[in-house]
Formats: sequence, structure tokens, C-alpha cells
Amino acid sequence: MFVKVTGMSIVGMESYPVSVEVDISQGLPQFSTVGLPDASVKESRDRIKAAIKNSGYSFPRSHVTVNLAPADVKKEGTGFDLPIAVGILAAQELIREEDLQSCLFIGELSLDGSIKSVGGVLPAAFKAREIGIKAVFVPEDNATEAAMVEGINVFPVKTLPAVVEFLAGRIAIEPLVLNIDKIFQEQRRYEVDFNEIKGQKQALRALEIAAAGGHNIIMIGPPGSGKSMLAKRMPTILPELSFSEAIEVTKVFSVAGCLNGRKTLIATRPFRSPHHTISDAGLVGGGQIPRPGEISLAHLGVLFLDELPEFKRNALEALRQPLEEGAITITRSSVTATFPARFMLVAAMNPCPCGYYGDRVRACRCSSQQIRQYQGKISGPLLDRIDLHIEVPSVKYRALSAKETGESSAAIKERVLKARTIQEKRFGRKGIICNARMSEKQTREFCPIDEESHRLMEMAIEKLGLSARAMNRILKVGRTIADLESENRITATHIAEAIQYRSLDRGIV
Repeated sequence: MFVKVTGMSIVGMESYPVSVEVDISQGLPQFSTVGLPDASVKESRDRIKAAIKNSGYSFPRSHVTVNLAPADVKKEGTGFDLPIAVGILAAQELIREEDLQSCLFIGELSLDGSIKSVGGVLPAAFKAREIGIKAVFVPEDNATEAAMVEGINVFPVKTLPAVVEFLAGRIAIEPLVLNIDKIFQEQRRYEVDFNEIKGQKQALRALEIAAAGGHNIIMIGPPGSGKSMLAKRMPTILPELSFSEAIEVTKVFSVAGCLNGRKTLIATRPFRSPHHTISDAGLVGGGQIPRPGEISLAHLGVLFLDELPEFKRNALEALRQPLEEGAITITRSSVTATFPARFMLVAAMNPCPCGYYGDRVRACRCSSQQIRQYQGKISGPLLDRIDLHIEVPSVKYRALSAKETGESSAAIKERVLKARTIQEKRFGRKGIICNARMSEKQTREFCPIDEESHRLMEMAIEKLGLSARAMNRILKVGRTIADLESENRITATHIAEAIQYRSLDRGIV
């Protein structure tokens, strides 16, 4: 007997329906899967056999052929276990074929017949709605994730027998209905605040400018000066995610398999802090079947790279495309996938190998050559793409022991939002939302400067040897500083402050 069941596969961020065709015919007992399955799909044969038998059903003692169509696209993942098992049981007439119409099945089977969670359920649910599917059967742990999509019935299922009994009409499973607005509001909370920071007024000012204009920033300072604390609080002063942005971010986490039953909607700006030993593929994404990396998990949020010079050179250089374009394209022999990667880069580094060059208390043990070599690990093209370089000195005891708290994230955020509103009005429908994303043409249009500012820029170019890209960065930062002060014109004062945020161009040594 021949049966068709609908499954779903993921390539990059896109889902596409897969027709799981099951045919049981006379012949020697054999179970073959065709249609470009990868190793995980091929291994499903043993899982499915055991799951069907341990669920109380008999596995057919004949020739079973499973075709995953379209056959010219690679299929990977364990999410095909459930549709294949349902197809085999339907081919044995334990499930009526007409009951499978307009249904999507996703899930991995355990040997005892229970259904385990898989990645990529959220984009699969969106695709299911798009192609007119009415009912989606997903593992219980993925149910709230899929139920974020309105207009389809999401049935959470725990075991294979539960699916069979429900389709046969012998038990009832209620489709999951969520109060999406309530979940969205409940999960828009941060656990940290800038009022916990003592001292570091200059760094706080730089972070406020970075948040107001969407600029990338690097902090240079000795160990224990608070660079990581400052970076972790950066998302708290950025504008809130809209619901559509939250869904966009959640899709990335879903494809990466990073969602869980407790947090199925990413309603706050993501903050990712990979260790410096991370591989190129772990940072930018990759694999035989491409998967999102840390830069995509930081989409619309903050990517914090601590100890920046310790990262592999190839990994850092791979950041150049996404920093400019807001996306990363990964090409393999069989597939090309594009992942979103519009993040704010916040980096931190010590000024030298021992970490104490220029420190007020501890003496540096490094030679000038060692310091230059250490700072030289970061390439010029990458530094050009970082708008603000700020020195973060160690904090004195009096500041640390002071009882008064610092300025709250809410107060800083209010000024950031005011500056962002000015930028939204300025750019209108030009497709950008903050100063950092201006093109060169838009920078010339929106960042005119007076004669005094031109002289400052000329002096900076001659003294620091700035590149054309670095000059544009200074103009963009100057535009943001002016926006924070609600000034229409960029003055020499704004340009002077922007030039001060190019520490690595000036040379710390």
C-alpha cells in the first residue's frame, strides 16, 4: 500500500515541505530510505522499528520503501522520524489516509515510542500556514514554540500511540492556544542594570553613544576594570524588540535548536558571549548542512567578544562581511544558506599581554614590541569597522565603596530612544533605522560639517593616518552625539569628541 505524509525540512532559515512517501510491497523484509537522506535520517530506520514495536504495533515483514521528495535536496535531522512512522502505520491501515490530509508531522522518536523535541519547529510552522496546512503535530516540548504562529492548530503529542489514537478518534488532544501578548510582555525583562556600575563615566558615555547610533565599540583596559560588566548591560539601554523582531530572532534560535520549553519567545535583545577558543564555524556558522553561528544568534542584539586579540585571526576576519551587510552567506557543494547577522559588536581587550600597561597601580611587564605585536593581532580593516575605541581604566577604591548607585538603565535608555526617534524621522523610508547603518552617500547627505570641523578632521587624518572608512565612522559618531543633544548641526565639539573615541588609531603604546 502507498501513503503520503507531510514533513518539513530546513535549509538555512527557510523551511520547505517534504512529501514522505511510504510504500509497503511484497518481497524480502527490507527497509530502505531514498531521497538524499543524511546519516541521521538513515539511522532513523532502527529508531522507527523499535518505536513501532515498543508502542504495541507490528512492523511489516515485507519490503518498506520511504521516499523523501523532492529527491534532489539533501534531507537532514531527526524530525522525519514521526512522519515516517505515521506513514508506515497508515500503510498498514492503522490510520486512515484521509485523516492525514492538511496535517504536518515533526518529531524525533525514542525507542520506547515517546516523541522528543527537534530544532526548526517555528519556521516550519510558519511555512505550514503559508502552504495551507491546518494541523501541526509536534513534540510537547516544541508546542509553545509552534503555537506562536496563529491560524493553525498545534497539537502537542508525547508518544506515537497518542498520535495514532487521536487520528483514529479514540482520544482527544486539544490544540494549544497561547496568550501571545502576555508571553511577550512577561519575557521582556533584563536581570542586570547599569546602576550597578561604579565609576567609569567615560565608558558609560561611550556606550550610550554606541546604543543611540547602533555603533560597534571596543573597550581597552586592564583585567577587573569592568569591561564585561559594562558589555552585559548594553542590551538594557537598546530599544525594545518589536513583536516581529522577536519572532525573527526566535526563528534563528529555533533553527539552531537553542529554544526550550520555558523560553519559547526571545523578547529581549540577545546577548552572546562566545569564548575566544571558538572555531570559525561556531562563530559565523557552517557545517555540511549550514547552521547559524554566534553572530546569527546575536541578530538584533549584542555580540560580545572578550579578549579580542585571542580569537583566531580567520574567525575575526570572517566578521567583516556580516558587519557591513548584516547577513552571512555560507556556501557548500550541495547548498547555499544565508543567515541574518545584524548585531552590535561590543569587544574588549587588555592593552598588552600581561594586561596592565598604563594601569595606575600595577606595573606592566611587557616590552614595547610585545605590546605592539599584541595590539597588531587585530587587523586594520576590522578596526575600521569598529566606530568607538574607549579606554576603561581600573576603578579606584573610593568609587567602588561609594554607597550611591549609578545612573539606571531606564534613564540612559530614555535618552537613547529620544536620539533614535530623531534618526527615524531623518531617514524616513530609506531602509535604515540608526546612524551606524548610513551608506557613504547618506553620510555625505546627513553629516555636513563646518570649516572648523574640517580642520579638526584634517589634523586627525595627518596625525593618526585614518582611512576613508574611519573618517566616515567619525562623522557617523559625531552625528549621533549631535542627536543625543538634539542638535541639527554637527559642530566641532561633536567631531572632537568622536575623534577621541579612536584610541587604537592614536596608538596606546
